[in-house]
Amino acid sequence: MSTITLDQARTIVAGTLSAGRERGLNPLSVIVLDAGGHVKAFEREDGASNLRFEVAHGKAHGALGLGMGSRAIMARAEQQPTFVAAVTAAFGGALIPVPGGVLVKSASGELVGAVGVTGDTSDNDEAAAVAGIEKAGLVAETG
Repeated sequence: MSTITLDQARTIVAGTLSAGRERGLNPLSVIVLDAGGHVKAFEREDGASNLRFEVAHGKAHGALGLGMGSRAIMARAEQQPTFVAAVTAAFGGALIPVPGGVLVKSASGELVGAVGVTGDTSDNDEAAAVAGIEKAGLVAETG
């Protein structure tokens, strides 16, 4: 199983935060998880609120655990709220079903990890995550 390297994780974080600044977003927090769900990198910009680690982790952890971006999880929650509530409980509460959790794939399509971003609107969080993933030469999957 391939996974995100530390250098790639650092590039994703830097690219995500740079994209946020370029777009004038609120202070962001970004987490990168490897394919096994382990934290490879996390940064919280100055001015970001105190629970941003948990929110970013919940977006990425949920995406990785369910095999779909958190935007798709949100759509599923709208259709099957009981299922998503049960999965959230099974995950110990570590599932945030709104955009900003993005799966990361290699150029060949292999799942290598996930990124979670929080701090601005969920759509903006997701866009910043995609920019960071692409900066690392990897493929973002939001759906």
